Amino acid sequence: MPDYELLELLLFRAIPRQDVKPLAHLLIDTFGDLNRVISAPVPRLQSVKGVGEAVVCELKIFESVSQRMMRARVMHRQVLSSWDALLDYCHTTMAHRETEQFRILFLDRKNTLIADEEQARGTVDHVPVYPREVVKRALELNASALILVHNHPSGDPTPSSADITMTHQVQEACQVLGLTLHDHLIIGKSRELSFRSGGYL
Repeated sequence: MPDYELLELLLFRAIPRQDVKPLAHLLIDTFGDLNRVISAPVPRLQSVKGVGEAVVCELKIFESVSQRMMRARVMHRQVLSSWDALLDYCHTTMAHRETEQFRILFLDRKNTLIADEEQARGTVDHVPVYPREVVKRALELNASALILVHNHPSGDPTPSSADITMTHQVQEACQVLGLTLHDHLIIGKSRELSFRSGGYL
């Protein structure tokens, strides 16, 4: 189903008995696609003419349900053997954010995902990460391994020098405590970069 048609269905639930096609087209034209519409910050949505509280509520419910469905595909499963599902989940939750978000996926000895936590939020091009806090939380959860994930709102997943330095600091802290850092994923708008595959780890 095209983005416009699915968005029209959502809008019709929020504002029934009204022609919602113009608003659906306006939202897609403003944000680019359905993913960007539902993940847009509430103030930006409200700045679009015709978007009221009911529309925002409907879009945010849809966003929450989508993320939970994708999360269910990876939680309590062996992450390394369901890598595509993990990437889909990361793209759904992070690819269209307007500021950087840093998440940690905590794994047990069998590489089963036991926790997925947001550690920090930042600006459009920076998010603060403290290696000590990363490994501390891993020990609290009795995790054996972890995967770092953050997004680049610019859309380009190429790591910055700060990204590389921070990753190596986390890796060193993990090694001291017997933890495994499997990877660091940077999520862009339409693609991702793996530190492991890219030779950064």
